[in-house]
Amino acid sequence: MKLIETDVLVIGAGPAGSSTAKHAALNGAEVILIDKKSEIGSPKRCAEGVSKEGLKKLGIEPNSRWVTKELSGVRLISPNGTDVWMKEDQVKLPEAGYILERKVFDKFMAMDAARAGAAIMIKTLARGMRKDYDGYIVSCESMGEDFEIKAKIVVGADGPESRVGRWGGLKTAVKPKNMESGIQFEMVGLEMEDPDVIEFYFGSVAPGGYAWIFPKGDDIANVGLGIVSTVTNKSAYEHLVEFVKNCPATQNAQPVELNVGGDPVGGMTKTLVKDNLMIVGDAAGHVNPLTGGGIITALEAGMYAGEVAAAAVKEDNYTEKRLKEYQEKCKKEIGDSFDKYLKTKDYLLSLSDSDLDSIAAAFQDTEFENISTKELIKLLIKVSPKALLKLGKLF
Repeated sequence: MKLIETDVLVIGAGPAGSSTAKHAALNGAEVILIDKKSEIGSPKRCAEGVSKEGLKKLGIEPNSRWVTKELSGVRLISPNGTDVWMKEDQVKLPEAGYILERKVFDKFMAMDAARAGAAIMIKTLARGMRKDYDGYIVSCESMGEDFEIKAKIVVGADGPESRVGRWGGLKTAVKPKNMESGIQFEMVGLEMEDPDVIEFYFGSVAPGGYAWIFPKGDDIANVGLGIVSTVTNKSAYEHLVEFVKNCPATQNAQPVELNVGGDPVGGMTKTLVKDNLMIVGDAAGHVNPLTGGGIITALEAGMYAGEVAAAAVKEDNYTEKRLKEYQEKCKKEIGDSFDKYLKTKDYLLSLSDSDLDSIAAAFQDTEFENISTKELIKLLIKVSPKALLKLGKLF
């Protein structure tokens, strides 16, 4: 059987995997990036929103081929329809940004990895792996051909409940209460009050999560929601159909695409590395537990993973102790804030629809200075004595 050797093998070419491959290659490692799909980025499993600040921090220049919409504000809607508008002409919007076309964006990120020197293998399935004395040997299949890849470091970027992580002995299983069922339509014919504003709907419309409308230009938008199955008897699809039927913006719209997927919202996985092994992105829980967003944090974590992997290759040291530099960086830059957002999410889950309506009413009488997840939580603490009691020491 054919054996291919490399320094770093990245399994999964989403944003996390491509970022890992890019930064490992930029720093001198020999890298192979594989993905089981024929087309990187398709099908999308994402509402496609990213922050401008996040892209800027990572040095990624927006491109008109993958930015479908630049947003000018945020609208929050409580169960009884009370809405809170935050527009860029009134407040700073550090975390509002762009709506992407993920099918194009993910390919662009993979292309960046290729330009950095990584070899890309599409329609290539990792079927299993075994420990070798100085790395792992991964069994692969592509277009009916079986072969193996021997790598000093294997990076699992293969999504929630990573098989790669499990093969290497990491605990990547996600508890049901921490796995949101996400579902969305891409729709045409929307009638939004403002097609430049992103909308979030809270309460029993999406138990355990929220519903969203992310405009993509003209009368097109991603319309979806995330739920936690342990707190509702309905399926995510049933909740989505009900939301579309009742929401004024979507009543006359029609779906042209359906996307489904799991979103791990339990915070960052405790252990991200073992000897010769790393996990990144959804596989590592690099998803904001409160918002469910993970594109920027996946790219950021991938950058850290690639840099540490390349340094380990130069030092010829692939031990867990050496690779822990990546885990520690992720904890400091990502995981610590996720711990706070997880506690905030648990608090919000305890609120009734009437509680949310009261908070929205209080928000309407508040002047905003900027918008970020952290600032909104601070405001929540300010307007709600119950929130002050539960969350006051966190922020």
